Amino acid sequence: MNVLVGLLVVVAVTSVCVAAMLTVRRRAPAGSWFQDGDRASGVFGVLATGFSVLLGFIIFLAFESYDSSRTGAETEATLVLQQVQTAQFLPSEVSGELTAELACYARSVAGTEWEALESQTLGDRINPWGVELYRTISEVEPESATEQSAYDRWMDQTAQREQARVARVHGAEGIIPAPLWWVLFLITGVVFTYLLFFADSSEGPFTQAMLMGSTAVVITLLLLLVAFFDHPHGGGIGRLQPTAMERTIALIDVELDVVGIEVSLPCDERGDRA
Repeated sequence: MNVLVGLLVVVAVTSVCVAAMLTVRRRAPAGSWFQDGDRASGVFGVLATGFSVLLGFIIFLAFESYDSSRTGAETEATLVLQQVQTAQFLPSEVSGELTAELACYARSVAGTEWEALESQTLGDRINPWGVELYRTISEVEPESATEQSAYDRWMDQTAQREQARVARVHGAEGIIPAPLWWVLFLITGVVFTYLLFFADSSEGPFTQAMLMGSTAVVITLLLLLVAFFDHPHGGGIGRLQPTAMERTIALIDVELDVVGIEVSLPCDERGDRA
């Protein structure tokens, strides 16, 4: 959800809530529908406090998940670059193939895989170049001490890269369960309905509109913030982008050019098999 859509949602919800308050105000008695305003305000304070605590806790957990996905994307990109360096110490008959497959893996993450994250269609799919890397390294039989050390290092980096990928994609399908969304919307409806009983024909329409409007704006913004963290990948301000992996792709090309290594990539720019 981009900023413009978010602003339109806030304006629409606030307008509906204010219109409902002003409509109820026309038939409301002076002093609101409550005979004891202090007691009613105390009850509303309990409702608002409970809702704000629950919402704040959810936002905190959702932000942690968002940050985990961001950190996972950066860690994965770093490990891909490190594995390119490690591949150069493996047997010459597989080092070039592993380097090319890593470059395709990076392009796939920044291309087709990230598009699937944005559209929430990635599901349980694995990266095809991860499979190719496994097939290639499984045929390696290190002989020298250098190759054995590089082989061990490669396996450690592979495990770390796969764990980082899990952290990157775990929020793609949404981290807030449906029952929790139902509870949030139900409590929001309770708060909105309770506010309508504060309609007071003796107060001016502006005051009544401010009472309802300010509450509607705050609650709507907080719910939109939860929705933002619930799906961290995609377009718009603040959404996670494949910036780290795109930087890794550029660095791989630069490093290979500097050391004079030429590899033929079996994929296109989006990471699809050529």
